[in-house]
Amino acid sequence: MEVQDKLNAVQRYVDAFETADINIIKELYAADATVEDPVGSDIHNGIDAIVAFYEGALSAGIKLQLSGTPRCAGSEVAFPFQVKGPGMSIDVIDVFKFNAEGKVVSMRAFWGPENMAS
Repeated sequence: MEVQDKLNAVQRYVDAFETADINIIKELYAADATVEDPVGSDIHNGIDAIVAFYEGALSAGIKLQLSGTPRCAGSEVAFPFQVKGPGMSIDVIDVFKFNAEGKVVSMRAFWGPENMAS
């Protein structure tokens, strides 16, 4: 997978939140993908669990704003951004791992209470 393809996936992810479009999320993830948000919490396994997780965020009006340059290495991309919602913000770093087909097979979100602001 080329660097530009990974960067495009990051932008599509941000766009999904901007437009509240769950179909973009469905297109990004592999059927057997996992989401761990934040790292250390329960893992969402498979596309149905992942869609349910994101539907909650999208319905809450959460928006994402990139706060730095994505970094690509191997089959992964890490990117810093700020989650913005009603009365709160969170500084996050997500890491996507891609399969050979260019689908996200793992998303891990790094953030904790110290990264939250109101």
